Amino acid sequence: MRIERPDPAILARKNKRLAVASFGFVAFMVGVSFAAVPLYDLFCRVTGFGGTPMIGQAAPAAPGEATITVRFNANTQPNLPWQFAAETRAMTLRVGEEGLAFYTARNTADRPVTGISTYNVTPEIVGRYFHKTACFCFEEQTLEPGQRADMPLTFWVDPRIAEDPATRDIRTITVNYTFFRSLHDAERAGALANAGPHVGPQGGARTTTTR
Repeated sequence: MRIERPDPAILARKNKRLAVASFGFVAFMVGVSFAAVPLYDLFCRVTGFGGTPMIGQAAPAAPGEATITVRFNANTQPNLPWQFAAETRAMTLRVGEEGLAFYTARNTADRPVTGISTYNVTPEIVGRYFHKTACFCFEEQTLEPGQRADMPLTFWVDPRIAEDPATRDIRTITVNYTFFRSLHDAERAGALANAGPHVGPQGGARTTTTR
């Protein structure tokens, strides 16, 4: 019985096609892995999933009659030598009414230190109704030794929160800010999966120096 050997040229073409296909698959998987985080983040921003506040839209011209209390929480990564606190602890406002709150941060180290913040709201189910129009999140803030920064947040709560059977009995929303040394630290801590987006430069920090 005679065994025919494949044509070397045909075999080389097949191997080349296989190599190209394999490389393409690997490149596709790498691309998917890089796209996964921003796609998930975009999904959260659009839907309010996981307590992610919605991307800022203008507050309605006529606020609703229902009121809601918004509390402000401040957290700091242990290795960030800052004092970070909510200057405004809580406020009660009508749904659809724009609110303004302030956080403060002070560098307690003897050298310049850079931090970056993430935030979300709880209960998570209200994320779709909480609209941030200006804030300081996802912007690196560098403070000199002893320097203090006032960080404003403007926001409003969608009046539809009072119409949704899942949220109409909620009377308090908590806004949680956490400062990290870097986004890498925030990602390792799991803070990026449900973090809200930055929406504009109008919320930049104002700094002063205290010794």
